[in-house]
Amino acid sequence: MRIGPYLLDNNLFLAPMAGVTDLPFRRLCKRLGAGVVVSEMVTSDPSLQNSRKTKLRLAQDSQPDPDSNSLEVEQPFHFDGRHMGEPGLRVVQIAGGDAEIMASAAISNANKGAQVIDINMGCPAKKVCKKAAGSALLKDPQLVEDIVKAVVAAVDIPVTLKIRTGWDSEKKNALQIARIAENFGIQALTIHGRTRACKYKGEAEHETTARVKQSINIPVIANGDIVSPERARQVLDYTGVDGLMIGRAAQGRPWIFREIDYYLKNGEHGPTIDSSEVKKILMYHIDALHQFYGEHQGVRIARKHTAWYLAEEAANDETSAREFKKKFNYLLSASEQLEALTDYFKQ
Repeated sequence: MRIGPYLLDNNLFLAPMAGVTDLPFRRLCKRLGAGVVVSEMVTSDPSLQNSRKTKLRLAQDSQPDPDSNSLEVEQPFHFDGRHMGEPGLRVVQIAGGDAEIMASAAISNANKGAQVIDINMGCPAKKVCKKAAGSALLKDPQLVEDIVKAVVAAVDIPVTLKIRTGWDSEKKNALQIARIAENFGIQALTIHGRTRACKYKGEAEHETTARVKQSINIPVIANGDIVSPERARQVLDYTGVDGLMIGRAAQGRPWIFREIDYYLKNGEHGPTIDSSEVKKILMYHIDALHQFYGEHQGVRIARKHTAWYLAEEAANDETSAREFKKKFNYLLSASEQLEALTDYFKQ
């Protein structure tokens, strides 16, 4: 699969998820089989560009990744304000509802080293939609056209678009939006198989995505409830899409990309992951979060990721996992967290 001039490592994408797909998580997913990893959604509002949150979301390690197979944390993370050292293709997603401001944001990120700009028209969050951004834009096809035309014209790098099937079940207009995208220079289109009204409830439907794929010529990527190798194969076969985007299923299970990639290439499951490798991956991830955010913020962000890694054990009524999660949430230092994880895996 290609996006513009870029040949991708494979057709599996890590979805942009605010508060999740930071640089440590993107690096980890890339090492574990993702073909493309997309940055967290960042605002196009220039008044917020210097906030700590936006700077961290835009942060790309300025030092090149020395070994894509290593699970040793590169210490420290070096930032110089440019999108350099990102594992693989540097894709930055921008959000906003004003065509001129979105174009300026695209230029700014391209100048910092982004290789692809992705426009967010899929986020269902209330605070985003109330600003006429994210999936709220689907209600206004003319504004969609204005934003697409402005962003594509502003930069000389590929521009992609992520949408939902529509605002609600009565206003499913993904095909209309897809044709606008193709007509005005979008290089690839991702469709989450839910309306904005669905948010993340219910089961994603890919019938709309299949119809869009049959109707346009640019690459189409399916997103929504791709939670296993078998489901990935089913969605690919049903829709005929060019790629798959995986979001929540990668939380606490970043090796899902490796599992799906192996299954799609070989038609069977690869070697299963064992507890020693889970430990190695989790320890790397938590240590990287400490280094990236600093100890105070890092230990707090590490709590949700650790909970995701242990979610399956806790759901299976593993008392030790549930008790450990409660204990872990009260730890206040990086060293305490790493020591607790080491002790947990000894069990």
